[in-house]
Amino acid sequence: MIGSGIFIVSADIVRRVHSPAALLAVWVVSGVMTVSGALAYGELAGMMPQAGGQYVYLRQAYGSLCAFLYGWTLFLVIQTGTIAAVSVAFARFAAVFWPGLGVRLPILGEFGLSGQQILAVAVIFTLTAANLRGIDVGRGLQNLFTGVKLLSLALIVLVGLAAANPTAVAANFSLRGFFGTAAPSLDLFTGFGAAMVGGLFSADAWAAATFAAAELHTPTRDLPRALVRGTLLVVVLYLLTNLAYLAELPAHGAANGLSLTARGIAHASEDRVAAAAMAVAWGPTGAALAALIVMVSTFGCANGLILTGARAVYAMAKDGLFLASAARLNQAQVPGWALLMQALWTALLAVSGSYSDLLDYVIFAELMFYALTVAAVFVLRARKPEQPRPYRVPAYPYLPASYIIAAVILMLDLLVMKPRYTWAGLLIVLSGLPVYWFWSQGKSRSQT
Repeated sequence: MIGSGIFIVSADIVRRVHSPAALLAVWVVSGVMTVSGALAYGELAGMMPQAGGQYVYLRQAYGSLCAFLYGWTLFLVIQTGTIAAVSVAFARFAAVFWPGLGVRLPILGEFGLSGQQILAVAVIFTLTAANLRGIDVGRGLQNLFTGVKLLSLALIVLVGLAAANPTAVAANFSLRGFFGTAAPSLDLFTGFGAAMVGGLFSADAWAAATFAAAELHTPTRDLPRALVRGTLLVVVLYLLTNLAYLAELPAHGAANGLSLTARGIAHASEDRVAAAAMAVAWGPTGAALAALIVMVSTFGCANGLILTGARAVYAMAKDGLFLASAARLNQAQVPGWALLMQALWTALLAVSGSYSDLLDYVIFAELMFYALTVAAVFVLRARKPEQPRPYRVPAYPYLPASYIIAAVILMLDLLVMKPRYTWAGLLIVLSGLPVYWFWSQGKSRSQT
């Protein structure tokens, strides 16, 4: 879950909601939605500990068409778009050490790539190559980087709160400064919904753990625990991290401010809020340390997503709804072709759009399938009441119903506030319909 968002998106959130109180509220609401979704997924994960995770849950609840549309969208946008986004963020922070990465290199006529884009692609293929060597390699990398990421976030929190900037504290935590001066309005409400894209994206990837369920020793016990405890831990860390930002930088600032404090969170250079906050606390050393922390975090996040994402494509191919080669395991007993296909498409996404574009593509499509998957708890309780459920979602039916309502409201808000990419995300989902027909027809012919 801990990737690039927590270090970047607070700048965009402040520009949309205009107050420290609203900034923290965005992270709280995003966190509540994330934990609520994880609680519902815990029940499904305990029932169906199979490779493919969410793809399997949707297939059991709604049939192969819905499951395919999810797998198709996962491959085209959700998983690959997230991997691309965090890889681009890795390269963006690497530019702190190597400014030349921002230079655009001509390749063919007017087409060219920046050093950051080339580095992002290199990260994608390097981690794919590591995961092709077997689950133990990918797991070892993930355990290492997860530990470093947690310690790094804890360091930012401790430094930010212990060495607070008096100017920022006075600006953000006075009564007027904390709540801002904007009167409640429809624009503020819709802006809050659009701002939640950043919060939800930063807390995303929690469901990816379900994709590799078949490779866990005791998935019916461990997977629900991982989903619930992991999401809760990350949400608390994210809230504390934003408090640390507010202790170092005023929420508001001027785009042409001459100092980090004058620019504030809203106008941190290239939205690198973590680097700006650490620079206020520790000077240039703090900025360099923050950049290194983000590079470690995004590298580890990309590895986890690459490791798990190919398992859903593998499950889809096993059902005869994707290229047959994606269902093959290599000598290391991992879905090698699925990993390579994922890497190629992710690399194209990484060079095709900005970080915020990828973010918007991902979150709308993902919210749609999150809502459907949480609704599967209701469907399967009615359809298969006798099936063993080692874990049951608490506060049923109120908690899963609340998640579904919140997700639908947010999706409607995004269709209005960010139509360019959210409508495109919806069209990507629908593009799977003719593809499903093609694959299902081929499957029918092969069985006759």
